[in-house]
Amino acid sequence: MLCLCKTSILISFPGCKINIGLNIISKRIDGFHNLESIFYPVSWSDVLEFHASKQNELHTYGTSLKIKNEDNIVWKALELLKKDYKFPSIELHLLKNVPNGAGLGGGSADGSAALNLINQEFDLNISNRKLIKYAEILGSDCPFFIDNKPKLVSGRGEILESTKLSLNGYYLKIINPGIHVSTQLAFSRISPRVPEFDLKKLNVSDISNWKSYLKNDFEESVFEKYPEIELIKNDMYENGALYSSMTGTGSSVFGIFKNEPIENQSNHLSWIGKLN
Repeated sequence: MLCLCKTSILISFPGCKINIGLNIISKRIDGFHNLESIFYPVSWSDVLEFHASKQNELHTYGTSLKIKNEDNIVWKALELLKKDYKFPSIELHLLKNVPNGAGLGGGSADGSAALNLINQEFDLNISNRKLIKYAEILGSDCPFFIDNKPKLVSGRGEILESTKLSLNGYYLKIINPGIHVSTQLAFSRISPRVPEFDLKKLNVSDISNWKSYLKNDFEESVFEKYPEIELIKNDMYENGALYSSMTGTGSSVFGIFKNEPIENQSNHLSWIGKLN
């Protein structure tokens, strides 16, 4: 979502995503893995704004990032564009609501939002295709957030295909237990393989049966180390979820519901909203 305020301030509300199915297909020679997943946009959002300034600055609020500004993906997006284009200095303000390292891609959304904002505000006329190339440099999940529409994702996250899958009208509940899952742990028991089910054939009319054939390959290793995350998934089903899964490498777990679910009864951070 974008608010154009040409007089002084430009504001964006970068959302996040869930992984519907996550298959690790093979290991690449560059050290990354080829994956296959459906990324679905979620409106749980951060807030990013900027205005003209005498020098480039970044201020962050909300969820603590515990990193230097120069390591922030929003700052990296700014620096990336400044290498190729001339535009005035700006002061950036980022309010973090989406938890970090949670498998939701909140940081990736922030970086892509910065690319889009700067391109639009300063009329840089960067094509969508070129913006996606810049987003690839920022991170594997970033290209998805340039368009921010449901996509079948493959490669290391940079190959995007349109999907007809629509969850419009369903409710989504996300619970984040605040556990940091290391990438090393998530991949520790992964055996890359071609999945038995083709995600291109995923049908929303069969959503209550998804759990019988739709997998997140990271769940096995993560649940073994952190059984409390698996308990959250089980609780989703006990409370009426049609489908539940860990998203990304965790630790967030989501449930898809026909009717609006109850608020979280634990101390875990949670979000409930209606999908588009």
